[in-house]
Amino acid sequence: MSVAEKSEKKSGGLGEIVSVIIQALLLAMVIRTLLFQPFSIPSGSMRPTLLEGDYLFVTKWSYGFSRYSLPFGPDIFSGRIWGSDPKRGDVVVFKFPPDPSLDYIKRVVGLPGDRIQMKNGQLFINDIPVPRVKTGQIENPDITEVPEPVDVYRETLPNGVSYDTLDLTPNSVTDNTREFVVPPGNYFMMGDNRDNSSDSRLSVGYVPAENLVGRANIVFFSIAGKASPLEIWKWPSLVRLSRMFHFVN
Repeated sequence: MSVAEKSEKKSGGLGEIVSVIIQALLLAMVIRTLLFQPFSIPSGSMRPTLLEGDYLFVTKWSYGFSRYSLPFGPDIFSGRIWGSDPKRGDVVVFKFPPDPSLDYIKRVVGLPGDRIQMKNGQLFINDIPVPRVKTGQIENPDITEVPEPVDVYRETLPNGVSYDTLDLTPNSVTDNTREFVVPPGNYFMMGDNRDNSSDSRLSVGYVPAENLVGRANIVFFSIAGKASPLEIWKWPSLVRLSRMFHFVN
């Protein structure tokens, strides 16, 4: 084999590797943009439904696609393509309206046109109280983030979606609010950890449909103690096996 042939063979091999890498990156971008995107839970605002250290997949196609479905959210179009409306009770990842560089995750409780208000810790939708039943207490700091027992209430929305909420502080400042009227094309979001959630009652405000990223679908990994998944030596004591492949409700 001549020197030229050897050089050509090496060059072809390198080109093939580069081509495979580029194709893999493009495939990953397509999957991330159109299908699934992984997210981690950085705060306790959705306890007990979601815990810090949960890693979950968000389905990007659930509500169609907006500019925020793309990496870095380029301002190349407005509105949503193939859009569909979230259902009341969906747990949604969205871009924080005051600063779209930040991702938030909350539960949809108010749809466009709804009147939302909290009275004595109970959620009211269009003047009708959402059924709220105390189911007991949780005495597990990994779930509640506090060292004492916490009351747990089961809420059931008008469409039948039920979920647990925490009541860390009875008669807190967010247990009684003004009435919020959700504008057209917007949604009202709340965290399940009602006394420790910055949501539409506070700084989040109404969330435009364009800011929706996707629906939280399944927890694929979970680790306690604010540990990184890369700290493999901590897995035996900190990985929450019971939360693996746990569907988000």
